[in-house]
Amino acid sequence: MLRQSIAALLLTLAPLTAAAQSASVDGADFALRPIASGLQAPVFLTSPANDPRLFIVEQPGRIVILDKGALSPFADLTESIRSGGEQGLLGLAFHPGYAANGRFFMAYTDPAGDLIIAEMAASSDPNRADPASLEPLLTVPHRDADNHNGGWIGFGPDGLLYIGTGDGGGGGDKANNAQNPDQLLGKILRIDVDRAAPYAIPPTNPFAKGGGALEIFVLGMRNPWRASFDGDQLYIGDVGQGEWEEIDVISTADAGANLGWRVMEGRACFNAGTCDTAGLTRPIHIFDHNDSCSVTGGYVYRGPAMPALQGRYFFSDFCSGALMSLSLQEGTVQQLSNLTPELGSLGPVTSFGQDAAGEIYVLTMDGTVSKLVRAE
Repeated sequence: MLRQSIAALLLTLAPLTAAAQSASVDGADFALRPIASGLQAPVFLTSPANDPRLFIVEQPGRIVILDKGALSPFADLTESIRSGGEQGLLGLAFHPGYAANGRFFMAYTDPAGDLIIAEMAASSDPNRADPASLEPLLTVPHRDADNHNGGWIGFGPDGLLYIGTGDGGGGGDKANNAQNPDQLLGKILRIDVDRAAPYAIPPTNPFAKGGGALEIFVLGMRNPWRASFDGDQLYIGDVGQGEWEEIDVISTADAGANLGWRVMEGRACFNAGTCDTAGLTRPIHIFDHNDSCSVTGGYVYRGPAMPALQGRYFFSDFCSGALMSLSLQEGTVQQLSNLTPELGSLGPVTSFGQDAAGEIYVLTMDGTVSKLVRAE
């Protein structure tokens, strides 16, 4: 049976267990402390470099600031967006030079259903965006289905903007978009927003000289739902079809890599009749659908508050609400932990976030943002 959409799952999830007080990993005792509630479908959290404010993306089309315990509006794109199910305002990335130039970028689905990458700028008030500055940069056609939009965007250490796109929706990628080098769907894209308007193509992109869509960085994604950089390593949570969820890790030097979908789901053949796995990049970690359904990618912890957690990657599953973590050493997963016995289910985890200091946050569909903190 095909995996249900997130919208349908919200109607069928069983009651969820409340989170416990604390858990222990690598000798560090930590807890999840709620810091905001009452948000409307929060799906991302981030901060500009060296900025203490937290910027929270609400799926219906708003970005709000959490500063010193108070929420305030920053941007409202609700009139430009189609929201509901897996559509809406999905991604946010601040330019590395945001403090000087005020530029930030968003991914959202427009009224036609297409995925739009757009730029906006802060106004003279640093706590408000300039609504007149909204400028779409890239349109990824996506009108055949309303799911599998991807929507994560983020700047890499190379200063380039990376964009995760889903395979176009439906089930099984019937159009084979993810393996088609002429399609922007089912990919991680990479563009340069500084060298030209609306953007330039990095010369190291695999099809920069032809043979495929110029913006493609890597192929073979199903629905990358949250990715993050740790140095030059990109961790990607890619949602599975009906059996396997996966975490992929590639580097900024892996232009042209193929992460497998729809030839493979996780490490298993999906199209058994044509399963040629030569040259495919395998996931570092997979988990099945026994009590899970949809991976939510997270972050490698780099904050100062809990040094013992340095280098540990945290992620979740939307259905089980399990907080999971692993360490990656020389490409091999070490110290895999599922913290459900200690924390219980967190509820439907929509996203993780990271602030400018490297501390990690967990966002849930009930409108709560919680922070990983040292247990008292």
